[in-house]
Amino acid sequence: QVQLVESGGGLVQAGGSLRLSCAASGRTFSSYHIMGWFRQVPGNEREFVGAITWSGASVFYGDSVKGRFTISGPNAKNTFYLQMNSLKPEDTATYYCAAYVNLSGTYTKAAYYDYWGQGTQVTVST
Repeated sequence: QVQLVESGGGLVQAGGSLRLSCAASGRTFSSYHIMGWFRQVPGNEREFVGAITWSGASVFYGDSVKGRFTISGPNAKNTFYLQMNSLKPEDTATYYCAAYVNLSGTYTKAAYYDYWGQGTQVTVST
């Protein structure tokens, strides 16, 4: 059974930093599979934050976070990281990691992802 377990959310002041973690287990992943990060606020669709291939060789970012967020991984424990710097109040959301393994669509769309973490709340205060 595939599990994606997230940790690291919390409350931070604007301009601060947080690092989210996502530990994947339960199956073997290939180098071309993708770990994505999304965020969602109530009433909105899940927004693409960024993604990384399982090999770590290719990384992609959404326009709203380019230059501020960094995705890395996996480490030896199949854990990925989302380092968030220069946080803004508009970054407040529930953040999710997700694994895209069937590669049936596009990695920027949440609907194509196969496995999801439980989500972690990030709140950025002014």
